[in-house]
Amino acid sequence: MSKIVMIPTNSIEVLNPRVRNKKIFEELVESIRKVGLKRPITVRHAPNGEHYELICGQGRLEAFQKLGQIEIPAMVIKATRDECFVMSLVENLARRNLSPLELIREVGSLHERGYSNAQIAEKVGFSADYVYSINGLLEKGEERLLDAVERGIIPHTIAAEIARATDVDVQRALTEAYESGELPGGQVLAIRRIVGERNTIGKGMRSARPSNRAGQPATATALVRAYQKEVDRQKMLVKKAHLTQGRLTFVVGAMGKLLAEDHFVQLLRAEGLGTLPQPIADRLGVGQGRS
Repeated sequence: MSKIVMIPTNSIEVLNPRVRNKKIFEELVESIRKVGLKRPITVRHAPNGEHYELICGQGRLEAFQKLGQIEIPAMVIKATRDECFVMSLVENLARRNLSPLELIREVGSLHERGYSNAQIAEKVGFSADYVYSINGLLEKGEERLLDAVERGIIPHTIAAEIARATDVDVQRALTEAYESGELPGGQVLAIRRIVGERNTIGKGMRSARPSNRAGQPATATALVRAYQKEVDRQKMLVKKAHLTQGRLTFVVGAMGKLLAEDHFVQLLRAEGLGTLPQPIADRLGVGQGRS
């Protein structure tokens, strides 16, 4: 495990700088001022051997600098630049520090660095199908569709169908799907609004040019199939969540009964198993994970 050391704040280079929300940053500065740093930053040695490159903790570093601190606690690890990039991305995903389009671009950056869709999915916790759709939309410059996906307006499967088709075909397919009752009216209206913005403003979020492209024809069947695929995926997620909850409830209940038995507790201690995983300990109300 890496040791925590004090390093000069002016010797650290931020490899992948991000624009910070001013209010959130000021709250971080005030928190560090009052209670100190809760977690050290993570760095690696720069190639020149004299400086460091930041992997995780840009906000904490900048807060220390604003407070006039000349040193900061840090874990120094050995890692390649690509590994550092992935670690930084994963931390930001976990903390939800990225805006929807920033998140999308980070996924695209991993793709550009040579990672496969499956590898990206494993690293960031998305499905391979989702990553495939996102990278396909990125390659076509479909920022407007990507933004709609990330805001939950349309599933990524339908966004991919729209990107592949001509606009006339999309409108015809939507009408057929609505008239047949296979696609909810609210979903049809949302898709039509996005397609309309895409036609008049452009694919990009800041683009002022309309999209004039020829694509593959879209059909009501294709859109409904894409929509149904997303519905099925969400149902499966709910099913897995219920299954996991049931298993966890069983484990916690069984462990609670076992820990009430003195012989079982003595056996655990004899085997050197004096602690429990913290999540289970919390559910059992056992302080500090002790058994």
